[in-house]
Amino acid sequence: MHRLIDPKTIARIKDLPLVAKTIAEGFLIGHQASTQRGVGLEFSQYRAYQEGDELNRIDWKLFARSDRYYVREAERESEIDVWFLLDSSASMLQHSEPNGDVRGLNKLEYAKHLIASLSYIANKQGDSFGLVSLNDKQFDQSPKTKTFVPSGKGERHWQRLLIELSNIKSGVIFPKLSLLKPIFEQMNRPSIIFVLSDFYQQDNEITNFVSKLNSNLSEVIALPLNTHDELTFNYSGPIRFKDLESEQEILVSAKSAKQNYLQALSNYKTELKQQFSERNISHYELNIDEPLDAGLFAYLKHRQRRLS
Repeated sequence: MHRLIDPKTIARIKDLPLVAKTIAEGFLIGHQASTQRGVGLEFSQYRAYQEGDELNRIDWKLFARSDRYYVREAERESEIDVWFLLDSSASMLQHSEPNGDVRGLNKLEYAKHLIASLSYIANKQGDSFGLVSLNDKQFDQSPKTKTFVPSGKGERHWQRLLIELSNIKSGVIFPKLSLLKPIFEQMNRPSIIFVLSDFYQQDNEITNFVSKLNSNLSEVIALPLNTHDELTFNYSGPIRFKDLESEQEILVSAKSAKQNYLQALSNYKTELKQQFSERNISHYELNIDEPLDAGLFAYLKHRQRRLS
């Protein structure tokens, strides 16, 4: 594990493929088993042992009965598509207050690096994977503005995804549900769907979108992104907050607002967790001010425990 891959270090490195490979390979080296999806293997048939076959695939019980070496062949129950759906609305540009003169990643930048790392793992496993950027400008009926990478596999496809990922710009708000029908139509095969968002919403538009993705064919995973400042409200004195989507501003006293804010945040997180649970959607929160490789490792271990 490369425990020094913190947001401030990543912010200084502009090479997205390098960062993704460093993070993902650091995970794979020590924790290869935990990257498996858990879809299961279906027994297929026996065949005679051939030079080069792994010894752990030999059926030793059958050898004891027949005095011949046979290996068991197995195949995946079904192919899985891995989709990365990225909320690229304006609120995703939020980052914590800088420590000195050094600023880390904002939520959108963090999500890009996380997707790059997860897609690298998917590529190494031989999965198909695709990408969609979600903001109002992406769905303004202008084909040139859309960031959509269809499901595909292989190194060249991964490089294409990284190029599109790097070029994603933020819009203003999350797109209307009525405009997202083409997205649902693309996901008509068994899929693992990652939704990366801060889940900043006015009328449950993002959770309603995520709910539409859920089906018998797909596993939907919501990854809410937070900042340290959001979670702690570690401010003092008068402070001015600006809504990045509506651009409305409010001046408050940090001391008097803190308790009400933290209570409202706790209530919202509880409500969000309940909505996901009712819709059979797994979710795992990530703090963008913590090392990204540590967050990736913690999530994948959490996923492994849940599937075991």
